[in-house]
Amino acid sequence: MRRLLCLSFVAALLLSSCGNKKGEEAVVELTPIMEKALNDVNSKFYADFKQFPAQKNKLPIGVFDSGTGGLTVLEVLLNADMVNNISGKMGADGVPDFAGEDFTYLADRANMPYGNYSAENKQDFFRELVVKDALFLLGDEYWTSSADKEISGEKQPCKILVIACNTATAWGLGDVSTLLEQSKTGVKVIGVINAGVNALYSKIEASGSKDSIAVGVLATVGTIASNAYERTIREIGAAKGYDGFLKVVNHPCAGFAESVDQEKDFVNVNLVKPREGYRGPKLGTGSEDIKQELLRVYNFEYSNGELLTETSLGKYTAFQLNSAANYARFHLVTLLEKHKASGAKVPLKYVILGCTHYPFLLNTLTAAIDELRNFRDADGKLVYEGLIDPDFEFIDPAVFTALECYETLRADNNLALNTAEGKFDGYISVPAAGLPEECVDESGNLTYEFKYGREFGTEDITTVFVPFSTENLDKQTLSRIESMLPASYAKIKQIIE
Repeated sequence: MRRLLCLSFVAALLLSSCGNKKGEEAVVELTPIMEKALNDVNSKFYADFKQFPAQKNKLPIGVFDSGTGGLTVLEVLLNADMVNNISGKMGADGVPDFAGEDFTYLADRANMPYGNYSAENKQDFFRELVVKDALFLLGDEYWTSSADKEISGEKQPCKILVIACNTATAWGLGDVSTLLEQSKTGVKVIGVINAGVNALYSKIEASGSKDSIAVGVLATVGTIASNAYERTIREIGAAKGYDGFLKVVNHPCAGFAESVDQEKDFVNVNLVKPREGYRGPKLGTGSEDIKQELLRVYNFEYSNGELLTETSLGKYTAFQLNSAANYARFHLVTLLEKHKASGAKVPLKYVILGCTHYPFLLNTLTAAIDELRNFRDADGKLVYEGLIDPDFEFIDPAVFTALECYETLRADNNLALNTAEGKFDGYISVPAAGLPEECVDESGNLTYEFKYGREFGTEDITTVFVPFSTENLDKQTLSRIESMLPASYAKIKQIIE
C-alpha cells in the first residue's frame, strides 16, 4: 500500500449519489480527497488499497478525535467486559472484551477545535480533515518529527476505525463510510452519535416508563449546527416504535472541549487577569451569553485564576472563564435555562454528553445538577422545581460505542483473539515545519485566523502527525489523563518514557 502523508488542504465537497435508471447501478460521486486517495496515483494522498492486508485480525483498532477527549472512549475500550468472549453473548466473563487487541490513537489537536469550522463556514474543509484522519489510520507511515522534510516512520494500518468525536461523526461519518466502501478493504467505521442515541433508548426501555421527558444534548457548536443528534434521536425512536413524548433540548457548548485541552484562546492557566484574544463566552444578554443575573446559579469558582475579571464603578468590564470546570457549569446552566424558558413542563431526565471531552468533567456536572435541583431564589422558591427528573442521568456514548466496535469485529471475524497484552501507539498533529511566522502563534500553535482561513483543494501540508511525547503532551494534560483515565495513561506512559 502506498504510504500516506498526513493533513493538508484538500477539498471535501458534499457527497451525493447520482440518480440512475431502474436496474442501473448507482454511481457514487466522490469528494476530491476521496478521488485522490482512490484513483489519483500522482497525488500525495493516493492509497493503493489493493495492497491493504487481507488478513486483518492482527491489525490495530484505530481511534481518533480532535484531541485527548477521545481517550474517554479508548478507556472504555480498554476496560470493557460486557460480552462473553467465547459465546459472544451479553454478559461479563471476567476477561476484557478487547483483550490482546492493539490500539492506535490519533489526536488531531493542531486542527481543533473541530466545532468551529461550521461557524466559520468551513464545513467542506473540515470534512476533508476527517477523511485525512481516516487515511492516516489506514496508512502505514507517520512523521517522526515536525521538523522532518520527508515522512519516514513505519506503522501498521488499522482494521476498524472509531470516530471518537461527535463533531467529526456528525460531519464526516458518511464520507469515511463511502471511502471505506470504495476501498474494498473490508474496514468498517464506528461513530459515537448513534451509540449515544442507542444508549438513550436503552435507558428509556430499561425504565419501562412512557412518561413525557426531556433530553438535553451538550455538544460542540459544529455538532449542534449539524442537527445530527436530534435527527438521530427521532429516526431511531421511530424505528423502535417509541411513542412517548420526548422533547430534545440542544445546546452548543462554545469553548468547553477547548478548555479541556487547554486551548489558549479559551483557557490560559498562566494568566491572572483578562486578556485580548479570549474567544469563550462573555457577559451579555444573548441566549449563549453569561448572564449577570445568573452568577449565583452558575456558582463559578473564582479562585486560582479560574475566572478572570475586571470591574469599574462596581460593574464588570471584563469577565472570562478560565477553567474547564467553569465552562462545564456555565453550559449546563444555560441548557437548563433554555429548557425553562421554553415553558415545557416535562422534566429533564437525561443529558447526552455529545462530546468525548465532556466526561472529564462528569464529577463537576453531577455536582452542578444537585446544586441546581436545590437552588432557591431570594424568596426561597425552588427555581428549577419540576424541571430536573428525580432519576436524572448523564449519558456517555462511549459504552455503546465499544459494544458496537466489538460486535462489528466479531461479525467480521476480525477479533485478535490474543492473550498477550496489546500494543499501543499514539499520534498527535502539530504544525508542519516551514509555515510562515504569521501562521503560528507564540505557543507554537496555528493562529485562529490561519487555521480557519485555509481553503480546500490544495496538497499543501500544514500539519503533520507525530508520535506522542512529553514535548506535545504537557504535564497538566498527562496529570488529568492519569487521574481520570488510568488504563489509557498506562498505555501512554509506556511509549513516552
